[in-house]
Amino acid sequence: MNLSFARYLELTKPRVVALLVFCAVIGMFLAVPGLPPLRPFVFGVIGIWMAAASAAAFNHLIDERIDKLMARTAHRPLATGQLRPVQVFVFAFTLGVASMLVLALLVNVMTAALTFASLIGYAVVYTAFLKRATPQNIVIGGIAGASPPLLGWSAITGMSGERDWAYALLLVLIIFVWTPPHFWALAIFRREDYSRAQVPMLPVTHGVHYTRWHILFYTVLLVVVTLLPVLTGMSGILYLGASLVLGGFFLYYAVRLMNPPNELYAMKVFRYSITYLMALFAFLLLDHWLVDPMVQLGMGLKRIG
Repeated sequence: MNLSFARYLELTKPRVVALLVFCAVIGMFLAVPGLPPLRPFVFGVIGIWMAAASAAAFNHLIDERIDKLMARTAHRPLATGQLRPVQVFVFAFTLGVASMLVLALLVNVMTAALTFASLIGYAVVYTAFLKRATPQNIVIGGIAGASPPLLGWSAITGMSGERDWAYALLLVLIIFVWTPPHFWALAIFRREDYSRAQVPMLPVTHGVHYTRWHILFYTVLLVVVTLLPVLTGMSGILYLGASLVLGGFFLYYAVRLMNPPNELYAMKVFRYSITYLMALFAFLLLDHWLVDPMVQLGMGLKRIG
């Protein structure tokens, strides 16, 4: 891989962005019976990916000082001097503008507006302000990172359907509640990094034990929230079973974290949380296709259960 290309690719946080785009794609499929129309699907994915990549690059730019102080981020191309701030700014700005043009001209204006609000929410409100202002930064700022299912849903429907907002925002709520236990597990493991960089993450300001209780609380809340798709009629029995099993494992990890066997256990919780979210959304889609009576896919599938 070309070294210059690799540096710019790293700016986009490809693994994080891949998870965001995955959630957006699930939102696209859930928005309609069967398969979504090709044009808004393809250009929606491209536009949302570029906007998320732009926000990630702006994050590198704004967090340059912090990144130099943290072991987890000290290797980043801006922190090491492999790229200059002006190069990162031009790259991030170009991606952001291109994403807005793609979404506004080839998808719909609603999706462009929602995506722009999410980009600003993450790159400016969270990264530039909340991250440094309060130990609840990841909770308050989590709404921007939770938006991909809404963006994907909007790309397909334009939010014109009767239940579009209710169902799409329900998916946003799931990710919003998932974010604190996910990120605080990482923050526990990296608390010395955050302390050195003077970032007021919860384990730094209130201690590890306090943070563990918060992880447990949000995990319980998450299990409850993930039942809402079933209670609102959005999903059925397949998703219900999967959410209970996945949530049960998450609760086990959260309870075990209260008295962990070693320092690495927090990272085990962090990694499971990623698997959890991907599996949960995958089962939302499977349930939509296999259980929802509106979904035919040319095979006349009938409702199970």
